[in-house]
Amino acid sequence: MSSNFNLIINHVIDLQYSSMPINELRSISMFAKAVELGSIRKAAQAQGVSAQAATQAIAMLEKHLGVRLLHRTTRSLSLTEEGQQFLEDTQPALATLERAVNTARAGKEGIGGPLRIVGPKSSFASILMPLLSEFCQQHPEVRPDVELDDGIGNWVLDRVDVGFRIGESAQDGVISRRLFPIQLIVCASPEYLARYGMPTTTEELSAHRCSMFRHPVTGKVSPWYLTVDGKVEQRHLPSAFYSNDTELELQAVLAGLVIGQVANISAAPHIRAGKLVPLLLSQLSTPISLHLYYGSRHALPVRVRAFLDLALEKLRDTPALVLSEQELAAAQEKFRQIHLHGK
Repeated sequence: MSSNFNLIINHVIDLQYSSMPINELRSISMFAKAVELGSIRKAAQAQGVSAQAATQAIAMLEKHLGVRLLHRTTRSLSLTEEGQQFLEDTQPALATLERAVNTARAGKEGIGGPLRIVGPKSSFASILMPLLSEFCQQHPEVRPDVELDDGIGNWVLDRVDVGFRIGESAQDGVISRRLFPIQLIVCASPEYLARYGMPTTTEELSAHRCSMFRHPVTGKVSPWYLTVDGKVEQRHLPSAFYSNDTELELQAVLAGLVIGQVANISAAPHIRAGKLVPLLLSQLSTPISLHLYYGSRHALPVRVRAFLDLALEKLRDTPALVLSEQELAAAQEKFRQIHLHGK
């Protein structure tokens, strides 16, 4: 009998499509265990089956192969020449299968291994990094593999474990959990407002230096989304500054070059620090939300489930990133008191 591994694979394939009621891998494993322990009864106990079932499994394997593998007596067993060769042929494959099973089981039961994460490139690193830092400190055996891209990839082909996306996914079979709303806040620096004044209506925006975002994938200029009479409207404004990078656009607003419509995930810390002033609060809009995505509710590796749980705990409607109406009004009033009234 050849020691070629393909012979073993052929045995497995032949058995798989055979009409005999035999579990080929279990039968081969039972045979190897019986040789290892020197007893079919002990092998049956180790595999959690009856001695009769173990004996039948080995007998059916022999019948399928057409050779006797074991010399059996009531007190002992020994390998035939064909059995010795078959054992040598199958042991490497069995060892490989056992390692594969153990690796898969460790991935499910242990918090370790690769964690493939995708998310938007625009303004997302500052949200994801604190989350990853905490998670990796808790589970140092996890190896994050992160790709930030404003395009929409193929979830299956990219072998994604967890995804973040602004807006809803267009892919079928992907489970979505909403995290928090994206507030689009018109804001400017105190320096800009001291130089050009504070707009109080949407009509006044046309007289100001506005920043517009150009989508890095499509190249299209995104409008501002403003709430007018309770409905979200899209407005294209005369622009003094274009950018396809949200961080650069934010820096232009902070530098006092322009007024911008900035998402809360970027604007919140600067508004709280007094570096940005929220404007036109009644026109603030929340047309979209940040969502968390994953592929299955069942059979998730523990590392994936643990990361999902932490992300939901830390990011779902988090006050660190979502500004309340009261907080926005207070920030605007503080600027008025200090810069307009000199108090």
